[in-house]
Amino acid sequence: MGRIAVIGAGMGAMAAAARLAAAGHRVVVYERAATYGGAVGRFERDGFAFDTGPGLLPLPAVYRDLFVKTGKQPLEECVELVQVDPSSRHVFADGTEVSLPNASRAGVVTALDEALGAGTGGRWGDFLVRAREAWDRSRRPLLEEPLWPNWSVLAQREPYPSVPHKKLLRTRRASTLAEVAAWELRDPRLTALLESHALAYGLDPRVTPASAAVLPYMEHAFGTWYVRGGIRELARAVYERCLARRVEFRFGASVERIVEKDGRAAGVELADGTVEEADFLVAGVAPGVLDSLVPGTAIRGDGEVSPRRGAPSRLTVLLALRGGRPEGAAHRTVVHAPDREDELGRLFGERPGLPAAPTVMVSRPEDTALVPDGEHEAVTLTVTVPSGLPVSESEVERVLGVAQRALPGLRDRLLWREVRTPADIAEATGADGGAVPAPALAAADGHLLHPSNGTRMPGLFAAGGWAHPGGGLPHAGMSGALVAGLIVEGPEFRGSQ
Repeated sequence: MGRIAVIGAGMGAMAAAARLAAAGHRVVVYERAATYGGAVGRFERDGFAFDTGPGLLPLPAVYRDLFVKTGKQPLEECVELVQVDPSSRHVFADGTEVSLPNASRAGVVTALDEALGAGTGGRWGDFLVRAREAWDRSRRPLLEEPLWPNWSVLAQREPYPSVPHKKLLRTRRASTLAEVAAWELRDPRLTALLESHALAYGLDPRVTPASAAVLPYMEHAFGTWYVRGGIRELARAVYERCLARRVEFRFGASVERIVEKDGRAAGVELADGTVEEADFLVAGVAPGVLDSLVPGTAIRGDGEVSPRRGAPSRLTVLLALRGGRPEGAAHRTVVHAPDREDELGRLFGERPGLPAAPTVMVSRPEDTALVPDGEHEAVTLTVTVPSGLPVSESEVERVLGVAQRALPGLRDRLLWREVRTPADIAEATGADGGAVPAPALAAADGHLLHPSNGTRMPGLFAAGGWAHPGGGLPHAGMSGALVAGLIVEGPEFRGSQ
């Protein structure tokens, strides 16, 4: 039985801790904050409760596997999973709207044809078929296996089977998500629908590889799920599973340095000077934090994937509203920006800022656990913004103005609001500027791959959204599985079969 020190209590780190403890190791988690969950936070006031991180769970199979492998109680006995239907409602710039059913290709095709015009559903349905091929080609190396030593193959290989497109007497194939939209979908509303999946992860569709087609495909194929009581309940369940496997948590314990002995990670030094020895270390922290724990040592070597810097962040506005949730309201509504070029220029250009009318995701859970009674509603607005962006009162007002398209009478119903900025995310996670990691994607010269779970320092491993396979709840959970496999089985581990 080995001694494992885990730095941070985020979802990836806790997933690794539970699996390692189930394998017989003694695991201690050191978390500088007062609670677990990392970016999966919670805000409560006056009987209202809000998730301050992700609000929905794609690909729940990752956490089902975690609970199967670490105990007798399956995930569904620890949390209540609800399939959201419709999966999403979209309000486009021209005033048209569409509600997309959950996990039904035929239903989505019909809904799009009826709302946007004949032929639009067929084009989106054909795109989903190609997206499935991209998923089948990339799922295992990008989600279920440790990062290949020859990762440059993934960087160069585009798994999305683009349709040939003739332009200026030349036949070309889409290499970016924007080109997929322009050449294969051919409708500005379908473009907005597709690109919203990239924007939600802070990805610029103009340069994001076509392989990002897997993002909408995951929701379509595996459904969109909500955890009753909020996603924070999933974090609670993983934390309690860790406790059941006798993982020890030390909250308020700031790790100041990784102790090295004979060129190998040998323990952690805490803020009070205490040194805790360990046979293996798992770091579930942002890249800058990890670098600070091993000053003077290059964690990543030449030729390895480097941590992505300068990723966008999120602005979240929590709304406490008088009046109950209307019957039949969609759980998730995306209000699309009227000026795509302005939005992309502000998010990814040289003069970062909040667009005049950004894309806003409106989350309205049907959940009595989040409100004081049936005469109130808890709503969350989420906007992708540049990392480090200071947010002014007038900018929050602009977001509320956009949200009114999905929430008529919003200002008359508003009791109070709470704003969570990139600075709040930076404080909670340690990520520079409050940056939020995106999932790993193939192609694009490896720009959207994440560093491997192993490091140049023997005995030190990385889990969570800033390590392979990247950001997002399922990806964080899988990073924990990969780290546990590498520690238990050694470098020959090749992922679950």
